[in-house]
Amino acid sequence: MTTRHLDLGCGPRPRNPYRHDEVHAVDLVIPDGVDPQWFRHANLSLQPIPHGDSSFESVSAFDFLEHVPRILLTADGTGTRFPFLDLMNEIHRVLKPGGRLYAVTPCYPSPEAFQDPTHVNVITDKTWRYFCGEPPMARPYGFRGNFELIRNERALHPFAFEATVPLNWFQRRLRKKSERKGRLPHLIWEFSCIKPAV
Repeated sequence: MTTRHLDLGCGPRPRNPYRHDEVHAVDLVIPDGVDPQWFRHANLSLQPIPHGDSSFESVSAFDFLEHVPRILLTADGTGTRFPFLDLMNEIHRVLKPGGRLYAVTPCYPSPEAFQDPTHVNVITDKTWRYFCGEPPMARPYGFRGNFELIRNERALHPFAFEATVPLNWFQRRLRKKSERKGRLPHLIWEFSCIKPAV
């Protein structure tokens, strides 16, 4: 059986942290010369993920979640919507039951979370609680999915781009040293999708 991965907000080089057979991508800009079967265009702050329900074994988001607004006005200007919650609903929708979300993002209180003026969504060590648990804390705000937490930990960037490759001894040592000095600005989220089998 062919396994499929989707990388969100990936730029011209989609990543495949679980090393699945197929790698699909969604971004604001489609690079020249790519096959639209594998690379699709969408503004994920405003539009759904352009793939069907339960399409992927895994989804990744590297340095992307911090660019998705938490709140926007509705198109008619009379209400509000929550694009980050909408995106998390979409990720849940396109994952197969038991599928994995793997995200690496700069997080509070690191300067990296704030220094880029396009970072509009600050993630903390506790944000995962809004998407995992029974019920997830974001349920009253419109989050319909549910995930099981596998990992919520500070990341040694850029060695965190492979979900299935453990750090070697040098990287583990570097991680401990960086952690002691408070220099692990990124956070890894690894979630498992909870939903009934189809």
